[in-house]
Amino acid sequence: MPDTTPEQRLKQLGIILPTPAAPVANYVGAVISGSSLVVSGQLPLVDGKLLTTGKLGDTVPVELAVEAARYSMINVIAQVKAALGDLSRVKRVVRLGGFIACTPDFTQHASVMNGASDLAVAVFGDAGRHARSTVGVPSLPLDSAVEVEGLFEIG
Repeated sequence: MPDTTPEQRLKQLGIILPTPAAPVANYVGAVISGSSLVVSGQLPLVDGKLLTTGKLGDTVPVELAVEAARYSMINVIAQVKAALGDLSRVKRVVRLGGFIACTPDFTQHASVMNGASDLAVAVFGDAGRHARSTVGVPSLPLDSAVEVEGLFEIG
């Protein structure tokens, strides 16, 4: 794996990065500051449509939410590619933040967020191992079940 680039790993995984989603309010998709790249929260959009809506612990099964976290991470990576031009400029995935729309009694947040974390490691190798926070929230934009944001060290 060390001899392959993040783009080659994406190809091996069968992932074609989408055009990054345009912001829906007064913010930008990504900001570079010094050696850091911050990516705004990304929803699980597939061909411009949400993969799933609703809440975990109610209408959204965990397995579907794991897939939604993975698609959210694909959209995070698309923002990184758009900002940097070359994913090999990522020195480290520093932190991922996950937001899970759920009922108050839902407790499997970590399992859901592994959909994003596992993809970060698959694409960036050891540099994809990151710190992480995952929190349950009462709602997300467009009634999405999952949202993922990222912080990257770049060179």
